[in-house]
This record gives sequence, structure tokens and C-alpha cells, in this order.
Amino acid sequence: MTLNLKRNDEISKQGQILLLQLVNDISSITATLHSNHTLKSLSLEILDADEDIQRHIGEATQINTLHASNPEAAGQEKVIQTQLNSGRRAELAALQGIDHSVYSEIDPLHLPEVLSLVGQHHGQGELYVALRSSIAGVISTVNRRQCLQQQRSYYRAKIAHHKAIIAEYRTKAGEVEAEIATIEAADGHDGHVVDIGSEPRSNKRPRKWWWGLWGGA
Repeated sequence: MTLNLKRNDEISKQGQILLLQLVNDISSITATLHSNHTLKSLSLEILDADEDIQRHIGEATQINTLHASNPEAAGQEKVIQTQLNSGRRAELAALQGIDHSVYSEIDPLHLPEVLSLVGQHHGQGELYVALRSSIAGVISTVNRRQCLQQQRSYYRAKIAHHKAIIAEYRTKAGEVEAEIATIEAADGHDGHVVDIGSEPRSNKRPRKWWWGLWGGA
């Protein structure tokens, strides 16, 4: 896609900056990823054109052209080439009025991967700059790792403790079950239940109630 803005001599510098933000918004990594990645050419004819702005617009549209079939890859390439390059980012940040470090928005847990990308694409010099800029996050990552390791040890100890308690309860439950089984087995061999409160029966025949009426013994 081509955007032709020829014969628009009245476009101000702020307007040119807005065009730059269209194809590469440097305010955040998310903004860069959501910039326009389909515009392959932006034609301007401005008497008072800012050369730096035009150069950055040209670089962004060139990335779009190289990744014409994959806008997502174009966005990732812009992040690597501009957000993770200290020199280019400083220029773009100055033009777009951005005054915070890109590393302030990166999760410390993802810093090793980001630093690896810097080293692969921009060399040791940029890697040193990135390390210096992100040292607070690196320290935070180390502290976070230590905290998580301590929590892991605590929970593992708790699990072991509860397993020991469960094993003890299982042993006691087994002893109770064994005692119950012994009692039930003894009741089964005896064959009858003894009535402790009953008196033994007499062999003597009981008297009829009317015997006394006739003086019977």
C-alpha cells in the first residue's frame, strides 16, 4: 500500500511526526507492534521536510516491504531494530517526545531473552548498553528467583510434614481396624450373647394362680 501526500507543502513538523508514529510508534513495545505494517511507501513533497523524520519513515516502510506477507514479523523486526537499538531509539524517542527507558516496561523475568536478542542483532556494544540500562531489572530478577526458591523449599517442607502426619494417622487407623477385627472374630466363635442381668431358670413348675383358692400347696 502506498500513501501519496505530494503537493501538501503545509504539513508541519508535528504532522510529519504523526506520520512517523503511524508506521513506528516508539512510545512502547506494544505501540510499535500495533503500528501500521502494511504501508510500503509514503510519498512526501514538503519544502521544509525534516530529514531525520523522513529517514525513519523510510526505514519503517522498508521493513514493511521486506515483510509484506507477514505484518506480525514486520512488527517484531521494528521492535528489534528500533526499540532494542539504543541509538535509533534515542532518536525516535526525542522526535516523538518519549522520555522513559524501554526496559522499564519489560518484565524482569523476560530480560534474559531480550538481552539475548540485543546481543544477536546489535553486537556486544549494544548488549553492554542494554545491561547497564536494565541492571535494576536484572537485580530484581535475581531477588525474585531467590524469593521463589525460598517459597518452594517452604512448601516442600510443608508437604513432607503433612505426609508424615498422614502416614501416622494411617498406622493408627490400621491398629484400630485390627482391634475391631479381633473383637468381631471372638464374638463369632462364641456363638451366643450372654445376658448378664438375667437369673437362672428353676426346674420347679410354677404355681397356678388359682391354687390358693382351694388351699393347694
